[in-house]
Amino acid sequence: SVALAPLLGSAAAAQTACHLAPIGTAAAASVQDGRTLMLVDGRVLRLAGIEVTDSSREALQSLVGGQSLRLEGLGAEHDRYDRIVAFAFVGETKKSAQQLLLEQGQAIVSARVGDKACADVLLAAERAARSAKHGIWADPNFAPLSAEHSDGLTARRGRFALVEGKVLSVRESGATIYVNFGRRWTRDFTVTIARRQQRAFAAAGFAPNMLAGRRSRWRGWSDQRSGPIIAADAPEQIELLD
Repeated sequence: SVALAPLLGSAAAAQTACHLAPIGTAAAASVQDGRTLMLVDGRVLRLAGIEVTDSSREALQSLVGGQSLRLEGLGAEHDRYDRIVAFAFVGETKKSAQQLLLEQGQAIVSARVGDKACADVLLAAERAARSAKHGIWADPNFAPLSAEHSDGLTARRGRFALVEGKVLSVRESGATIYVNFGRRWTRDFTVTIARRQQRAFAAAGFAPNMLAGRRSRWRGWSDQRSGPIIAADAPEQIELLD
């Protein structure tokens, strides 16, 4: 069996809960964008668990340019483009490049990390950077959107978004659970959860039927049906705010 190494650099509880499988070592040859590296041996590395902006490339270059990297992963080692998908650690550093980018405010935690405990480490780094207004968080345009402002959400269609607000109601219809932030389903923001994912959310402490009346933040790709919507298929997409 493959030995497991902890993802360090957070609270001790998270360190013991989040485990990554060592993949090997590599050397960074060049930085293609804020989460994509060309390795010296010709392979391409895609940093797992984060979304990036135009400013992320320079930040990543300063972290890993020309450095030796330890690669550790969750789940499949390659994506459909045959890129390595992993967490990258420079030399003997205990924090991943992803965590360091998040701490600098140069990345956003993606909708699917692959493990809630590991996502918690990254989310903590993102929250700290946002609170301190580091990097992109100094720009009001990157602030989480209010669930009450449907026009702003509509304008984000097809883009990655953070949306927060108070859940008005939770309803089930067929194979879908609807987490509603307003009464007008044709205009107001909604999060959808497939009923088959209900146990996974409950096991992570986010049972959908307990969300009504709670303030929460959701992350994912914004879409437009009758109103703005985010489809949630992983517990790491939600943060409770109260």
